[in-house]
Amino acid sequence: NLRRPFGDVIEVLQSVRSGRLDLRVSVRSNDEIGYVGDVINEMTVGLREREKMRQSLELAREVQQNLLPRGAPQPAGLDIAGRSIYCDQTGGDYFDFLEVGAPVDNKIGLVVGDVSGHGVPSALLMATARALMRQRSLLPGGPAQVVGDVNMHLSRDVEDSGQFMTLFYLVIDPVQRSLKWVRAGHEPGVLYDPLRDVFEELRGSGVALGVDENWQYREEYRSGLLNGQVILIGTDGIWESRNSEGRMFGKDALLDLIRKNAAYSAE
Repeated sequence: NLRRPFGDVIEVLQSVRSGRLDLRVSVRSNDEIGYVGDVINEMTVGLREREKMRQSLELAREVQQNLLPRGAPQPAGLDIAGRSIYCDQTGGDYFDFLEVGAPVDNKIGLVVGDVSGHGVPSALLMATARALMRQRSLLPGGPAQVVGDVNMHLSRDVEDSGQFMTLFYLVIDPVQRSLKWVRAGHEPGVLYDPLRDVFEELRGSGVALGVDENWQYREEYRSGLLNGQVILIGTDGIWESRNSEGRMFGKDALLDLIRKNAAYSAE
């Protein structure tokens, strides 16, 4: 009386263990054994739904990764590299290289952003911001105008959702050896001069995108770039990462890495 129903249960559980989720327990009684069969059948249905969700997230991660640059441009006089590693299937970190001005100007735009939260909602907002930045950067206007227009559209999209996105937009002119940037609530960029062993933060005022659609962003400027200087723009995912002991990496360790490796390539 027990061997046959338990054999059916064991067969289904073994199939689940091996990854098959299509078998069901044949419930023939209304007792405890029948209840176990009902629970296992409900479990396999839930596992199938979770598997579908996992596959969808994997696809979303693949799509999002394809939105990030596969390589870095190398204008004359500059050595550039960028990388993003997500802690989840999808995330809100974003970086890109943008065309600025005419090709003969040899200018390059670099943007790094960080959407609040994690998961699919952040990934969707990241994709929207990427499209807006790419489209707006091709039109006339300086960094402050570009970020201001993107903020206006993004604010209307995320209105009442509580979402926002910090952003750092930098334009490098290797011919004039100058920088222009806008800081929208993001961590400052870092400029390191190995000759003087001095770190300088590329600061500026400005709220995150999506907070106030009428915010007027201010463009910062710096000239006098020298050969061998290093610029780093990142998100807090770098210095807030923790090791197996729970100790935070920290900004001091990051700056020390820049100091020790300043002579190497950007990659």
